[in-house]
Amino acid sequence: MNTQTHPRQVAIVTGGSRGIGAAISERLAANGYAVAINYAGRRDDAEALASRLTAQGGEAIALQADVSDPVAVRRLFDATEARYGGVDVLVNNAGVMNLAPIAEFDDAAFDRLVAINLKGSFNGMREATRRLRDGGRIVNLSTSLVGTKLETYGVYAATKAAVETMTAIVSKELRGRSITVNAVAPGPTATELFLEGKSPELIDRMARMNPLERLGTPEDIAAVVAFLASPQGGWVNGQVIRANGGMV
Repeated sequence: MNTQTHPRQVAIVTGGSRGIGAAISERLAANGYAVAINYAGRRDDAEALASRLTAQGGEAIALQADVSDPVAVRRLFDATEARYGGVDVLVNNAGVMNLAPIAEFDDAAFDRLVAINLKGSFNGMREATRRLRDGGRIVNLSTSLVGTKLETYGVYAATKAAVETMTAIVSKELRGRSITVNAVAPGPTATELFLEGKSPELIDRMARMNPLERLGTPEDIAAVVAFLASPQGGWVNGQVIRANGGMV
């Protein structure tokens, strides 16, 4: 179906099928966006989410793409445009994490983090700069670990620090098109991926690292992303918003 006169704003959310990405997809759909839910391998999760959002009166489609592959990202934009007539918002959420001291970090894990977290975000930003409609939004996901600099998170935090730098530069390169480019840097957030393998004591200790003394929720992060994607967020540009309860 090609709907070139589609009345809704259109958002692509990479890694949008679970965790923070799913919460972002849900929040944007509730705010009236048509949402392209990107996934790499979790087709069932993405299609179930798209079906649920559609049943709730929204518009959503699940689209597969490996964000580390520039051709796949191009096809993701192609498919979204074919379905909805254009793209207004890109949320670069897809990411992976490996933890180890620098001395023990192996090459395969390093290459995977760079390919998905850094090159994947670059691929999305590059395509968005070429194809977003004027007045659009790019929101990248970083991490508050860029500020806390905790041991074993070095490579992961480094990929996200690079994303933060590109965020500020791309915001300047899009001068004249009324497109904003920002990043959201969550602190510890209660997702299935974060909680897995952690003891209750460790989770409690991490929750108390910020003065609000709780973990973030995916919905907390989605709310910040939705603000930046909205007209109300239009005067915020080239910034990193650290959504972490005051941890850093």
